[in-house]
Amino acid sequence: MIIVNSFFNTTPYNDPQDNGCIYQFTVDSLVVKVYATRPDMGAAAASAVGAKIRELLSEQQFITIAFAAAPSQNEFLEALSKEPGIDWKRVTVFQLDEYVGLPEEAPQRFARYLEDHIINLVRPGKVHYINGNASSLQEECRRYSELIKTNTIDIACIGIGENAHIAFNDPPVADFNDPKMVKVVELDRECRMQQVHDGCFSSLEEVPTHAITMTVPTIMSARWLYGIVPGPTKSTAVKKTLEGEISTACPASILRTHDNAILFLDMDAVKDLNIKEFIQD
Repeated sequence: MIIVNSFFNTTPYNDPQDNGCIYQFTVDSLVVKVYATRPDMGAAAASAVGAKIRELLSEQQFITIAFAAAPSQNEFLEALSKEPGIDWKRVTVFQLDEYVGLPEEAPQRFARYLEDHIINLVRPGKVHYINGNASSLQEECRRYSELIKTNTIDIACIGIGENAHIAFNDPPVADFNDPKMVKVVELDRECRMQQVHDGCFSSLEEVPTHAITMTVPTIMSARWLYGIVPGPTKSTAVKKTLEGEISTACPASILRTHDNAILFLDMDAVKDLNIKEFIQD
């Protein structure tokens, strides 16, 4: 069941500048915040993540953040790069996923996206990239898994795909009890078509067929999870995530079980939800 309250009501989260929130509600353990526009959503998500980064850095010497790389993150990352008072030299950054087989100079590489949208703007202390062109992809998965083991993920900033994937855990390969931390996956057709819809590739044939991704349990191991999901093309996935069963048929539905997860949406992303039917006085 979805329980919706006015954003003016008290919540467990301290967002004093979250004035653009139109609706706030919870689905199981997942807090959902809805904004009128993508810029409003991105700014609010950046404010929340920035506040959490500052809080954690006041408590520990270093923190680790995993970032998604997709056009859906543009507004959020732009705003996050301008958040004041963050000592980025004490932050270690991980990728959630990376294509297999793209040339190093390819603009679609997720490493390139993160460099352009956050890394080169804030200069974090350490960045651990996934090598999608490693001579042994299994060895690369092992290497990246070992890095994650020694760098507990404090914050994961993720998106949700049109097929409701998180990272590249598409429905056919998502495993909520995956024994692996990082793995090679074959991308399903809907996932690959999303890359065309996003304007990253001009045709399906150009989109890589495989990728390396953090698995669902690895993403869920983050102490704090922030989902940033704008746009009408995500509305079906959002509806399934919030209204359907918690199942690998909708990988993002697992977010509803995380104790410290917030999902940021714009009005386009919730166009298939009958939010006002659930508003309670």
